[in-house]
Amino acid sequence: MSTPQSSHSRPSSTPSTLTTWLIFLALFFTVYFASLFTPPLMDDVDASHAQTAQHIIDSGNWITTQTNGIRYIEKPPLPFWLVTISFKLFGENAFATHLPNALAILGLTWLAWLWARRAWDNRAGLYAGLAVLTSIGPFLFTRFIIPESILSLLLLIALYALLTTLEDNKPARIYWAWAALALALLIKGLIAPVFFFGGVIPYLYLSGQSRRWRELKPVTGSLLFLAIAAPWHILVGLANRGEGHPVGNIPTLGNVHGWWYFYFINEHVFRFFGKRYPHDYNKLPALAYWLLHLVWLFPWSLFLPALFAVAWKTRRTWLPQLRHYDQPYPLDPSAVQPRFRVRSIWLLSLFSAFSLLFFSISTNQEYYTFPVWPPLFILIAGVMANTEEHAFTNKRSTVSIAWLTNAQAIFTIIGIAVAAALGWGLWESRTLPFVPDIGTLLAHRAVGNYTLSMSHFFDLTGPSFAALRLPAGLAAVAFLLGPAVGWILRRKGQHLAATLSIALTSAVFLIAAHIAFARFSPSLSSKQIADTIMQRGTPADTFIIMGEQSDASSVVFYAHNFFHGKPALLVLPRCGQHGEGSTLLWGSCYTDAPDIFISDQQLVDTWGKGERKWLFAQDQNQLKAQRLLGGRLYFVQTVADKDLFTDRPLP
Repeated sequence: MSTPQSSHSRPSSTPSTLTTWLIFLALFFTVYFASLFTPPLMDDVDASHAQTAQHIIDSGNWITTQTNGIRYIEKPPLPFWLVTISFKLFGENAFATHLPNALAILGLTWLAWLWARRAWDNRAGLYAGLAVLTSIGPFLFTRFIIPESILSLLLLIALYALLTTLEDNKPARIYWAWAALALALLIKGLIAPVFFFGGVIPYLYLSGQSRRWRELKPVTGSLLFLAIAAPWHILVGLANRGEGHPVGNIPTLGNVHGWWYFYFINEHVFRFFGKRYPHDYNKLPALAYWLLHLVWLFPWSLFLPALFAVAWKTRRTWLPQLRHYDQPYPLDPSAVQPRFRVRSIWLLSLFSAFSLLFFSISTNQEYYTFPVWPPLFILIAGVMANTEEHAFTNKRSTVSIAWLTNAQAIFTIIGIAVAAALGWGLWESRTLPFVPDIGTLLAHRAVGNYTLSMSHFFDLTGPSFAALRLPAGLAAVAFLLGPAVGWILRRKGQHLAATLSIALTSAVFLIAAHIAFARFSPSLSSKQIADTIMQRGTPADTFIIMGEQSDASSVVFYAHNFFHGKPALLVLPRCGQHGEGSTLLWGSCYTDAPDIFISDQQLVDTWGKGERKWLFAQDQNQLKAQRLLGGRLYFVQTVADKDLFTDRPLP
């Protein structure tokens, strides 16, 4: 919490709105937009979700989504709808797939800038936007199709609309909050209203604004919410009723709970308690859960100590300040901005605290707390701008400028350490050959059984570093020079330039990270195998995956139109009772689902007969393929740990 100050003249060095947005757009296009074209879609969730959009285009069914011909109804539909629209505009490719996430980041930049600018000043708005654009977490978790960036934007819109409705006496604006909340429900499910009301209800009570509940339009707002959110929930429930006589939470063929149970009970309630079936996810250890936020918010997490110091030093004034401004329309114009600032701090803090505590109890993935990051960026930006400007005007601040200088010194130390580590890797790999397929050099340590989004990071090996020399060199130079220059500027009192150097350093690092990410594409994507099949096969051929659909989902995506939408066959038991085919398990238990699952014996019996067959086998499944088919396998291609075989010689 920061002590509110009356408005005062701003330092002339603060960029204008035009300059600020030129900086934002330059960062967005170099860091986010330019990275939309490479690498190709990854296997697992990325290409699987893109397949869902392909099915909508093919079938025209916007209600019951499918993946590889099987019902995929565990997720809300809006992310798939957005990608479908993007496909119709730009074609079925990686750019169109990831564009909605990137645009959400631009929207978050705008709203963080707008909110921080109103609560503090132009400098805070600049810093909030820079934090959104140059932090590790937002960049990392928009590389594949997960809806967190869009969810974060919609929740921030809802929070801002609610706050400004009460502050500006504009009752109609609250409908933006209800509409954004309904769309957030269609993005991520019940977690959206839980997060929203988990922060809003205590805020309204503590600020004394609960008595103004009528201005929040609970009746007409709820009707608008239902008008947007209810139709899909009703239609998908009616279209996907239960079958047979399901017992317990594990479906069997012909005995499966309907969508209502599956979606609300299994996917929400049981997921929270870690009882969801199938158990194809993980939970971060408590210490890792909290400490990883220093990574996701980096480099702006360096200034969290300053934020906490302000909160601690002003702890006795928190409630008195809030209650001091407990009047709808202050007569003194000079109190308008301080009141908005205090209420912004309370609302953003309560929302963040509730969301963080919620997922510390629930099952979680690294990116689940994404909606908390933009509010924290706004709060950090406010503290930084307030501290810098008071140093400029020689006015007393809640914390001294030394908090920012020390943070920049720590950044310099981290930069030197990172540059040294990267330099050592470059030196050690100087004699190693460049291997385009980095996947052949990776270990397969299966940290978290690959159920955590960062599991593959731990597969790096020394020899694989040779393929990363360019991005490693770029990152090393950025970390060696950027933080040190920023620290020098900070010590000289050039605080704006020092903070801008943080954003520039991080932007260069993110560009290097994207280059490295693209170098990983043979390990993460199977597009090369899809290209081989389309070059040497015919649409009448059959594609078979030895194992999970997610193992080769990018092949299914890229070869989708080549095979005229014909699904891949999976060597897995249908409606498996041990979590096999986890993505498609529930949908495969419906009796009307296409039987794309074949047994080991069926594979043996049909191999070499009829149309040509292509067999994809990854890692441990390669030994199984060799055991089952022996000398009848004709090797075609290896990409990373993935092999492609066919059942007869190629012409």
